[in-house]
Amino acid sequence: MAATSAGKKPRIVFMGTPEFATGPLKALIGAGYDIAAVVTVPDKPSGRGLKMNFSAVKEYVLSLGREIPILQPEVLKDPEFLSALESINADMFVVVAFRMLPKAVWSMPPMGTFNLHASLLPKYRGAAPINWAIINGETVTGVTTFLLDEKIDTGAILFQEETPILPEDNIGTLYDRLMTIGSALTVKTVEALAGGDVTPLPQTEPAEPCPAPKITRETMEINWNDDARDIHNLIRGLSPYPATHTVLFRDGSSTDVKVFSSRAVSEGAEEPGRPGHISSDGKKHLYVETGHGRIEILELQVAGKKRLRTPEFLAGCHTGWDDARFGK
Repeated sequence: MAATSAGKKPRIVFMGTPEFATGPLKALIGAGYDIAAVVTVPDKPSGRGLKMNFSAVKEYVLSLGREIPILQPEVLKDPEFLSALESINADMFVVVAFRMLPKAVWSMPPMGTFNLHASLLPKYRGAAPINWAIINGETVTGVTTFLLDEKIDTGAILFQEETPILPEDNIGTLYDRLMTIGSALTVKTVEALAGGDVTPLPQTEPAEPCPAPKITRETMEINWNDDARDIHNLIRGLSPYPATHTVLFRDGSSTDVKVFSSRAVSEGAEEPGRPGHISSDGKKHLYVETGHGRIEILELQVAGKKRLRTPEFLAGCHTGWDDARFGK
């Protein structure tokens, strides 16, 4: 890959979709890089009025009030899109949380195409690395920039930066921190590629792969037969969005509940309790038995109601909890 001449900043095409991608894009613009175009997903209608929704990246670009071309191809191999992309004559493509690119795209720029990924590759390849790092109880994670190749998240590594996963972290706090770290690393990677002073290192295959597949509704459902610590990490790894869910059975009726915050009170008990069984003092605390140990629910939301801290929720409950349980 050729370096740019001294003092000349490369022309960049930026590709991304969610809010996580807006941080690196903002950092590149702030560092004075020439964003020749932005590629993002097509607009999608949603809601009762079928209002057209833009991706977070498109919303950000439009808010700048600049004449930055926005390309929104339905198919990345479309000849018209490829022709438009080639005509931009970019030096480099930067990808953050976008779709898998065909070789016809990532091999186009002379200085290469790199991706910012929110994990310490080769761990947590896939669509939801931040969620799964928390769900699996990791204490360290980070971000990686790497060159794209034919497979998903397997290209040669350029740079990595670590950050601890704190006990109080959830997907919201860790997402924000990784976006900040990743934004700075993106600028560092562009500078290094432009200067020709980085040596890509091939990834080694992990002995025990840690996949990070897309979060599904099945992933979000709490299994109260699991250990208290595992359930607590699942809640952290999906809060505040999309949030774990369960069903509350109480007073002969059932209702869907989202759980946003918890505390593993005890775990690894010798004698399993009654998974899903609820106990409460009716004022401040709500405990749930698990396969091993129990959890205290700190914040939850009953379907159709507001999200509440447990004392607020209990203040609106006027009967006891003797027959109450969570489950399917």
